[in-house]
Amino acid sequence: MKKLFLILSVAMFSLGTVDAFAQDNANEGAATEQAAATEQAAVAETTTVADVDAEATIAGESMHHVMMQKFLEGGWEWMLPVLLCLVLGLAIAIERILYLSLSTINSKKFLAQIEEALKNGGIDAAMEVARNTRGPIASIYYQGLSRYGQGLDAVEKSVVSYGSVQTGLMESGLSWIGLFIALSPMLGFMGTVVGMIAAFDAIQAAGDISPTLVAGGIKVALLTTLMGLIAAVILQLFYNYIVAKIDSLVNEMEDTSIVLMDMLTAYKK
Repeated sequence: MKKLFLILSVAMFSLGTVDAFAQDNANEGAATEQAAATEQAAVAETTTVADVDAEATIAGESMHHVMMQKFLEGGWEWMLPVLLCLVLGLAIAIERILYLSLSTINSKKFLAQIEEALKNGGIDAAMEVARNTRGPIASIYYQGLSRYGQGLDAVEKSVVSYGSVQTGLMESGLSWIGLFIALSPMLGFMGTVVGMIAAFDAIQAAGDISPTLVAGGIKVALLTTLMGLIAAVILQLFYNYIVAKIDSLVNEMEDTSIVLMDMLTAYKK
């Protein structure tokens, strides 16, 4: 996962750099053409400069400017709560992804180290290996090994109980993401209803149906709905990824717990 984040960051940075270089090259090319046009005719130069300035103005109103304009047109009183849901949900999702990424280890290598420690140094050596390894699997192993003196039944109960604790820790925050997923489109639809009410109020006040009267209310309705759906879709993708990651870790925890009991049974014999 760290590599994935690094690759995505490098890719985004590279795309931004390429785009910047492309714009610089385009500006340099335009300047060269303008210089050539200057040598030919002063009128042609003026026309070219005006066209370039117009294109620069259009390019300046890029996606960021358009999104800000639509945000304001949709009404900040309805768009801002949806944006807050998106930002808070993304913050929790990113924190969960980082936590789960740090919880993931090479289980095969870890099991080999535990088995080697049991053979050479016994329970204490195996506990030391588990203590120095991060992640829920190592924590479960440490709790189970620490109760080896109480018998294998106590080890099994400890592994099961602490496995539930680790699962709860991994699922922490998912309820908030689910809340923001449900709340974002609801706030968008609420803005839709308010916008439609405003449109009908305008019709009632004017006593006539005119596109200019209802356009503002309908536009607010559509923009708030769109913002809410976009926020919900983005958060839903992160939510599903996190749930899939947790399921994978839980399955790995269960498999390694069985291996731990087998190793301790063989060690006892």
